[in-house]
Amino acid sequence: MGFGRHRPLTYKEVTSVLRKLGFVFRNQEGSHEQWVNPGPPFRKVTVDKPKAPFHGDLIKWMSLQAGVTKAQFYKLLD
Repeated sequence: MGFGRHRPLTYKEVTSVLRKLGFVFRNQEGSHEQWVNPGPPFRKVTVDKPKAPFHGDLIKWMSLQAGVTKAQFYKLLD
């Protein structure tokens, strides 16, 4: 079973990267958490915690919401 170039990420890894990018937890509606970076520009990332570990398309979507590429998102894990 392959996951492409990037491995799945845990909830803890995703939120760690978001913090490095300047995001802070704002609120939670159901299972969806909202993480915001007041910017400029203002950005909001939705993290669906029960979907963890997060795979390709979800990581891509969260990285785009955060304003970075998927590769840049993974690079911040180091």
